[in-house]
Amino acid sequence: APGPRRAGDGTVLYGWHSALAALANPARIVHKVLATRNAADRLAEAAPGLAVPLEIAEPRALDRLAGPDAVHQGIAVVADPLPEVAIEDLSEARLVLVLDQVTDPHNVGAILRSAAAFGADALVMTERHGAAESGVLAKAASGGLEHVPIVRVTNLARALAWLGERGFVRLGLDSENSVPIEAVAAVERMALVLGAEGKGLRRLTRAHCDHLVRLDVPGAIRSLNVSNAAAVALYAVTRARRC
Repeated sequence: APGPRRAGDGTVLYGWHSALAALANPARIVHKVLATRNAADRLAEAAPGLAVPLEIAEPRALDRLAGPDAVHQGIAVVADPLPEVAIEDLSEARLVLVLDQVTDPHNVGAILRSAAAFGADALVMTERHGAAESGVLAKAASGGLEHVPIVRVTNLARALAWLGERGFVRLGLDSENSVPIEAVAAVERMALVLGAEGKGLRRLTRAHCDHLVRLDVPGAIRSLNVSNAAAVALYAVTRARRC
C-alpha cells in the first residue's frame, strides 16, 4: 500500500472535513495548517481560537503539497499520525469492522466514513496488505479517521480468534452465501469481516467466522464494491439490532 504523503516530519491531511476533524481531535498532534486566504477566513469562523500555526498558501503550493490529483479545497493540515491502538484496547467494544487485505485507501477511507456514521468502535486490518494512514485515506473518510480507531495486527486469523474468545460474533460477508445478514445480526457484540475486491475473504479468514452472510440485493448485479457493501451491511446490522 502507498505510504502517507509527508511534509517534513508530518503527514499531510487535506480537504475541509478532514482538516476540521483533525484540528478538533485531541489525540491528533497538529504542527501547522496551510490554507488559501478564502479557506483561512472560513476556518476562522469554523474553528475560532486556533492554537496551531496557520500559513497562508497559494492554491498551487497546496497542489504540490497534497498531490496533483488531490481535491484539497484550499486547506491542508500537517500532523503526526494518530497513536497506535492495540486489539487489547477493544475489550469494551460492541461493533468492529475487520478488513481482509483491503488495500485501496479510497475504499478504506469510505469504509471509515460509514463506520463513523454507524457508530462502529474500531476498524481492524493487517499491518501488511492494509492501507496506510494518508491524505487520500483521510479525504475519503471525510473526518471518519479521527473518530474510528484503526487497529493494525500482524495476523488476522489470530485477531479474529481473539475477538471470538471475547464474545464477538464474527460475520464474514460473502455475496454467494445463502444466509441473509439480518438473520444473525441481532447480537450484542459483532465483528463484521469484509474481503478484498475480487478475491473476497481468504480461506483462513472464512474459517474464523461464525457465519458467512450475504446482503440481499434485488437487482441484476449481485455484488457491491467493498465500501458500498460495508455501508449497506452496517445499515442492516443497525436495523436488526433495533428490532
